[in-house]
Amino acid sequence: MLHITDLRNTTYDPATVMPRAKLEISDASVIVEPILDKVKNGGAEAVLELTEQFDKVRPASLQVPAAALDQALVELDDDVRAALEESIRRARAVHAAQLPPNSVVPLGDGAAVENHWVPIQRVGLYVPGGRAVYPSSVIMNVVPAQAAGVPGIAITSPPQADFNGLPHPTILAACKLLGIEEVYATGGAQAIAMLALGVDDADGNQVCAPVDLITGPGNVYVAAAKQAFFGQVGIDAVAGPSEILVLADETANPAWVAADLISQSEHDPLAASVLVTTSMDFAESVVAQIEAQVPGAVLEDQIREALTGQQSGALVVDTMDEAIAVTNAIATEHLEIQTSDNDAVLANITHAGAIFMGPYAPVPLGDYSAGSNHVLPTSGTARFSSGLNTVSFLRLQQRIRYDETGLQSLSEGIQTLAASEGLHAHAAAIAQRFNGM
Repeated sequence: MLHITDLRNTTYDPATVMPRAKLEISDASVIVEPILDKVKNGGAEAVLELTEQFDKVRPASLQVPAAALDQALVELDDDVRAALEESIRRARAVHAAQLPPNSVVPLGDGAAVENHWVPIQRVGLYVPGGRAVYPSSVIMNVVPAQAAGVPGIAITSPPQADFNGLPHPTILAACKLLGIEEVYATGGAQAIAMLALGVDDADGNQVCAPVDLITGPGNVYVAAAKQAFFGQVGIDAVAGPSEILVLADETANPAWVAADLISQSEHDPLAASVLVTTSMDFAESVVAQIEAQVPGAVLEDQIREALTGQQSGALVVDTMDEAIAVTNAIATEHLEIQTSDNDAVLANITHAGAIFMGPYAPVPLGDYSAGSNHVLPTSGTARFSSGLNTVSFLRLQQRIRYDETGLQSLSEGIQTLAASEGLHAHAAAIAQRFNGM
C-alpha cells in the first residue's frame, strides 16, 4: 500500500524525491471569489444563505446563544471533559512560557528604545467541521490567543443538521470551558469573509465585528478565502494537507511506525505519510504492518487513498546523514525521530514544524494533549515559518525615547546620512532643533 523508493547507490536531489499532493488554491479561488462578494454585499443574510446552501441547514441565528454553550458543557461526557481540561492545562502552561518580556535598551545619555509586545485586539478563530469534530482545534487556537492577552476572540464553526443548526456540541463545550462566549454557526469561505469584513443584519445592526487576524485550519476553500483577505487582515498560514515524516532506523518498532503513518492519513485523502530510513528490511516490515493494520479501519477508503498517493511513501537511503538531508529538504509538518541515537539526529535537523522524540511521543500526542500546538506549517513552509504560538497573537511595538542630549549626540551623523541619500528634508528636520530656526 505504501510504495518503497530505493535511493541507495543512486544520485538524487533530496528536495525532489517526495512530491507533495497537488493542492490547487488557484482553482479554489475562482470558486471562492463570488462567495466573498456575496458576503461583502449581502452581510449577515448572505452568510446565512450560503451556509444553508453548503451545509444543508440554516442556523436560527449566526451567533450561538449563550444558553446553547451552557447546555453543551452540562451535557458533555465526563471523560471527554476531563481529557479536554487536561489538554487545556498543558497547553496553557506551554503557551504562557512563550510570552516574551518587554525590554528597555539604554543607548546613551537621554537615549533609549523600548520593545513592547502588544496583543492583537480582535482575532477570528476557525474550527473545521465535516469529516470529523475538532474540539482540539478550539484549544490550539484559543489558548495562545489568551496567553497573549487578546481581548476580543470570536470562533466560527460549521453548523450541523443533527444539532439544529448549531456547531457540534463538543466544540461548543470546549468554547465554554475556555471562557469563549462569541461563537458563530457558519463555516467555509463565507465564515472567513464574515470575520474579515464584519457583517450587519438587514436593519444595519452589527452581527459580527471585523477582526484583525484569522487563524485555524480548514479545507482548500477556507485556505483560498484566507489568502484572498491577506493584507486586509492577518492570517496564520495558507495551510495544506496534514503531513507526517518518520525518520527511523532498524531499532524502531515497525508496528508503531506503521500506526503513526496511518494515523495522519485519517485527516485527508491528500495527507502525506512518509518514512525515511536506512534499512530496506525495516521499510518492508513497516509496509507489511500497514497492510495488516489498515483493513477494517473506520476510514479505510480515505486511508488507502492517502497512503497510495504520490505524496506518501517509504524512502530508503544509504546513511543517516542522507536520511537527515532528505528530512530537512522535505521540511515536514510533523517529524518523528525513532533511531538508536535520537539526540544526535535532532542536532542536525533544521526544518520541521514540530519534532516528536522517540517511540512514546507519536504525533497524535501532539494533536491532543502534549501541550504543544497542532496548528503547524505545511507544504514545506517549515523552512521559514513556525506553528501557531503565543507570539502569533502579538505585535512588537518599538517606542523611541530621546531627549535633547540624546538627539544632539547623533545630529551631525543623521544629517550626513540623510544628505547622502538625497533626503534633505530629513536632515532639515534634525537641524531645526539645534540651529535656532
